[in-house]
Amino acid sequence: MTSLQGPGPAGYDLSGQVAVLTGAGSGIGRATALTLAAAGATVVGGDIDEAAARATATRIDEVGGVARGVRADVTDREQVDALIDGAVAEFGHVDIVGNIAGVPHNKLVMECSDEEFERILAINLKSVFYGCQAAMRVMVPRKTGNIVNVSSGAIDTPAPTLACYGMTKAAVAMLTKTLAWEGGPLGIRCNAIAPGVIETNFSRHNFVDAQGNVDPEKLEAYRTRFGRMTPLGRVGEAQDVANTILYLVSDAASYMTGQILRPNGGQAMPW
Repeated sequence: MTSLQGPGPAGYDLSGQVAVLTGAGSGIGRATALTLAAAGATVVGGDIDEAAARATATRIDEVGGVARGVRADVTDREQVDALIDGAVAEFGHVDIVGNIAGVPHNKLVMECSDEEFERILAINLKSVFYGCQAAMRVMVPRKTGNIVNVSSGAIDTPAPTLACYGMTKAAVAMLTKTLAWEGGPLGIRCNAIAPGVIETNFSRHNFVDAQGNVDPEKLEAYRTRFGRMTPLGRVGEAQDVANTILYLVSDAASYMTGQILRPNGGQAMPW
């Protein structure tokens, strides 16, 4: 993004709205922060990497938007509450909450330790629950708001080593559907996205060398291998997912709640 654009097509103008996003320092979270800001939203981005969160906010500020970047450990309920309460304190209200932060996990069921299991539950599931609770607390009095949770394509296609990761993301999908029923009568929509293979730091372990540097050959192999799994013939980009989130929080999706949208290139096509 080189500059903030105008409100865009009718229904996608987020002017006057305040969005709180977790995982805003990189990948899908950063792309979403930039995209919602370009649509006119004020963005408060939290990330456990405070410098990365601030860098995202600075980028938005540089091109004419309004943003804040703060440190937030999403496994700590108090920090999630503080992230959202801080946005209300500074800007008066919160209209959008995106529970985006998450981590990958690849290990066979029989090899997963209790510590690993608890960690993946804390980051990928409990944090989303905390974010939904905090969002509802500030949205219910105003009888308006949008919540978007990040699930995963792993809920559609089981695979070895993805049990713990897939379990947390399937739980996020059910949490989303339940909250849609609870929030709907109160004017609050809740939807989820289940991305396919997206080339971000989240998938970086697939294409780096032993020192953590990007290996061009591994990267090309990654793109080729996973691209072949989709009718569109490519892996996704963070912007593909950010565009879907923009749609869900916009008035263009005003009659959508409890849905799981899949920016996945056609990798999975459930009914």
